[in-house]
Amino acid sequence: MEHFEEYKKQGEPEKLQKAENWGVAIGLQQVDNLTPSKYLIEVAKDNIEGKISIDEAGEQVSQYYKKNPAKTLKEHNEKEADEVSARIAKLLSTHTFSFSPAELISIHKALFSGIFDDEIAGKIRTYDITKKEPVLNGDTVIYGRADSIMETLDYDFEQEKKFNYKGLSKREKVERLAKFTSGIWQIHPFGEGNTRATAVFIIKYLYTLGFVTNNDLFEQNSKYFRNALVRANYQNLNQDIYYTMEYLNKFFGNLLLGEKNLLDNREMQIKDSTMSGKESSQKSSQKSSQKILELMKQNPAITTTELAQLLNISRRAIAKQTALLKEKGLIRRIGPDKGGHWKVLEV
Repeated sequence: MEHFEEYKKQGEPEKLQKAENWGVAIGLQQVDNLTPSKYLIEVAKDNIEGKISIDEAGEQVSQYYKKNPAKTLKEHNEKEADEVSARIAKLLSTHTFSFSPAELISIHKALFSGIFDDEIAGKIRTYDITKKEPVLNGDTVIYGRADSIMETLDYDFEQEKKFNYKGLSKREKVERLAKFTSGIWQIHPFGEGNTRATAVFIIKYLYTLGFVTNNDLFEQNSKYFRNALVRANYQNLNQDIYYTMEYLNKFFGNLLLGEKNLLDNREMQIKDSTMSGKESSQKSSQKSSQKILELMKQNPAITTTELAQLLNISRRAIAKQTALLKEKGLIRRIGPDKGGHWKVLEV
């Protein structure tokens, strides 16, 4: 990011590494449409310059939000982006790693404890999910079933452990690693934060394999990375759309082989013959809002997590919908987030 370019240009190894770690950490927030605050940038610069340690940076961010609790949706999003960025930067600054599903789960817990609900952070999801993807005009990837996540994860990790890379060209190795990444992402072990946890795990795994990675790719093209994972795991035979590793291989080619592939999100966009992506998204949003109102009327104490599970969409999508419903004067929150209830003003 431009915030840290000065440190990269200086060429001092320690500052350069810290700047790259913070750049990746902040860039990865884009996969969930989050933007860190200006405050975090200043904290990151203090760490890069050696004024504070990475642990002190994380503690400062945590204390800042204890003193300044988030109130609006924008502030909640900034809080998540800031705290998760600080945690990613810390994980990337250490070289401890174990290639196992337990490590992936541990990374998710380290990133999201205290940010997501206790039943989400570091926990394998217990419910099936769908996610409406803009790049698919509102359609969803078919994710792994909740009742077989651990078995599928164990299988994929065991196959990767057994795989013999000897004799493969560099390109074949890279394409194999891209395929492994695609597989564990599609299993989608976590209800929220799946892409960010997967990215951190893969960056650390590649380091143990001896790859010199151009992590600017995660900093500058994290949205492309996620969309490429979506396209690698989506097919619609009725529309002649098939699974394709083309886009993910481009990303990994740039990441590990120094290639200069053009990474353009627009080329991954599925063409909708019946309506534009914007029209499809608006129609889907209206349906979700109506269903949320119905569920709140039936159960005023319903939680965001419960709404997300019932509607098969992310908690963040629920938060956006409820914020809009509040702005329109259709609902009101009575009492605190925990222990309060919803009042539907108009249905």
